Amino acid sequence: MRHCFACSALFAVCVFGIARPASADLTAFVGTNQTPSNRPTRGVALGLSLLVVGFEFEYSETVENRDGSAPSLQTSMFNMHLLTPFGVSGLQFYGTMGGGVYRERLDNRQETSAGANVGGGLKMSLAGPIRVRFDYRIFTLRGKPLHARPQRLYVGLNLAF
Repeated sequence: MRHCFACSALFAVCVFGIARPASADLTAFVGTNQTPSNRPTRGVALGLSLLVVGFEFEYSETVENRDGSAPSLQTSMFNMHLLTPFGVSGLQFYGTMGGGVYRERLDNRQETSAGANVGGGLKMSLAGPIRVRFDYRIFTLRGKPLHARPQRLYVGLNLAF
């Protein structure tokens, strides 16, 4: 019985002793919204990561293109990430999903409602806490948007702290 307790205590010390503290990061990004035509998008994201689970608030804005009948799109999303627990050759992969609100505008037409997103990407270490982030998202917009499933691809500068 004492041997079992000693093994359990040693296991607990190893597991909790090597646990990594939570880390946060800030990303400023630019990219393209590909639905219905390519338009520039930009935004910021603030995240908190534990060992394999992370949370993030993200705001993005896509510009309107009246010639192509492509609406502007603003999203404010709260996301959950599943991350690789450590980087492999300076790369950390993740999958993400979340939800929030959006506003779509084209000329005088406007739609504001709830939305969701799913996607993934990677963070690539550059130097110290500075990383480059690549991300792809598919959005599902509720209500009556002109385009219910926009897609976004971006690259961002990520600062871990």
